[in-house]
Amino acid sequence: MALLTSTKKRSASRVITSFNRPVSKGSLVGLVVDRIKDALIHKELKPGDFLPSENELSRNLGVGKSSIREAIKMLQAMGVVEVRRGQGTVIRKEPGDDLVNSLSFQLILENGSVRDILDLRMMVEPAFTLMAMFRATKEDVRAIETTVENFERSIRENVQRAEDDLAFHLAVLRSTHNPFIIRIGEAVLQLFKASIGTSMQTIPEVALRDHKRILRAFVKRDEKKLKDAVFKSFDGWKRSLGLDPDDAGELFNSVALEGAQ
Repeated sequence: MALLTSTKKRSASRVITSFNRPVSKGSLVGLVVDRIKDALIHKELKPGDFLPSENELSRNLGVGKSSIREAIKMLQAMGVVEVRRGQGTVIRKEPGDDLVNSLSFQLILENGSVRDILDLRMMVEPAFTLMAMFRATKEDVRAIETTVENFERSIRENVQRAEDDLAFHLAVLRSTHNPFIIRIGEAVLQLFKASIGTSMQTIPEVALRDHKRILRAFVKRDEKKLKDAVFKSFDGWKRSLGLDPDDAGELFNSVALEGAQ
């Protein structure tokens, strides 16, 4: 028997084939979460849809109600679903901040080295900054300019914080207008927060200068100058982490050499 979405808040029911076969043995809670994820990936569920009842999920997936409840709690903690008393469990229309925090914790727990974090930043930040340059609206540019003004004020008053630096990168990131990139980027930027805090104690003026250089190229939509400005901004960050500013890493050195040929 095909399992249908709840009709409490939807005008039409749809078959969810992802829920029509029992889960295999293993971590039942994790497998239930995976099955719900499959339903989202295949568009059998979408934001605003209610999940089938606990009884329906238990029967169709062949697992106990306790496993269903734990899976729902896990998804709720991740910001994917919302449990509404007297109504049921609904897929959130916008993921909560908990989803970003969950990804951030996963990356943190990987226990990567400073070099790993540097490689990640050097790969991710130039890409989303370039995309943002082409997609930014006047309002986006103004928001970025505001972060620079606020950063400059905080340095002048000697109250600079990591958040002042991070705000600039977040404003640029959100100018991509791509929800996938924004969510992943927010998680990645959280990894940089500690090292940004270190640079705030030592070279905040350098970070501000870098932001202004990036902003000038951004406003002019000068792709070459923007790339140069972003990579130049990594120098101060590397110094604050005790790394050689001239060491771009094997991947980026090879890219630079290819570009010079």
